[in-house]
Amino acid sequence: MFYYRRKILLALIQRFNGEILSTFLQKDLFLVTRYQKEKSYDFIPYKYGCYSLLANQDLEVLTNLGYLEKRKKQQATQWILKSEDNYIQQLKPEDISAINHIFNTFQKYSLNELIHYTYINYPYWAINSNILDEILNPEEKQKIISQKKVSNLLQLFTIGYEGLTLEKYINKLIINDIKLLCDVRKNSYSQKWGFSKAQLKDACEKVGIKYIHIPQLGIESEERQKLTSFTAYKNLFSKYEKTTLKANWEYLLKVSELLQNNKRIALTCFEKDIQMCHRGVVAKALMELPELKEYKLQHL
Repeated sequence: MFYYRRKILLALIQRFNGEILSTFLQKDLFLVTRYQKEKSYDFIPYKYGCYSLLANQDLEVLTNLGYLEKRKKQQATQWILKSEDNYIQQLKPEDISAINHIFNTFQKYSLNELIHYTYINYPYWAINSNILDEILNPEEKQKIISQKKVSNLLQLFTIGYEGLTLEKYINKLIINDIKLLCDVRKNSYSQKWGFSKAQLKDACEKVGIKYIHIPQLGIESEERQKLTSFTAYKNLFSKYEKTTLKANWEYLLKVSELLQNNKRIALTCFEKDIQMCHRGVVAKALMELPELKEYKLQHL
């Protein structure tokens, strides 16, 4: 499927004369999305600032489909438009306007100037940058450092990825200063891009968050079929608490140990509503352990 968001990517490259370096593209795309009510892409704070994991994936897909060519230019990646279609004309008027504005405003910026602009105006996305000293003066750097969320509160979180992009999900973890993500799905494969085990682990590690998968605390897929009412969910979780959780108590204690060692961890599964997900049962059992009596629980 040719998603509209991919046309945004192609149109942006087209507007920059058909070729652009990857870091330039990420920054320009980020700035374009600041003008969108419904953003085509979300971004995480990465080593050079704002970075869209999905946009990078789309660039690879578009390259494989023959729309783009990927080249190495010195130590950078360059994207070159191969298709002769006019993608700018295929966009909504407001997106054309945004792309033209970004091109006209920033086309003559050097890479460091563009990075500096995004760091100063959107400091949150610079918190994981490893080039702050190269780009900013001490006062500007302090503004970035002050954006980092640091908490000494001992806390267990739970989070579902239903309805979230990978970037929005990762940002929730960052904002809550979560140190470790504990995946309690039985099967860590997801049809939603970014949330299969390898992808999720990689995304977490990109922003300094550890990841662990504990499938022993998951529920078999066949047991999750035909859950059409709240009562059905309650019955399933009651059975889970008496069987699977009890039989795998050593793994619950392992999570307890992880929580005590890391101070702030999150249990994750798919469902947005904690009432519809077994992670709520796991969290409740953890909170009842005497060694965790000082910990707070929060569902994100």
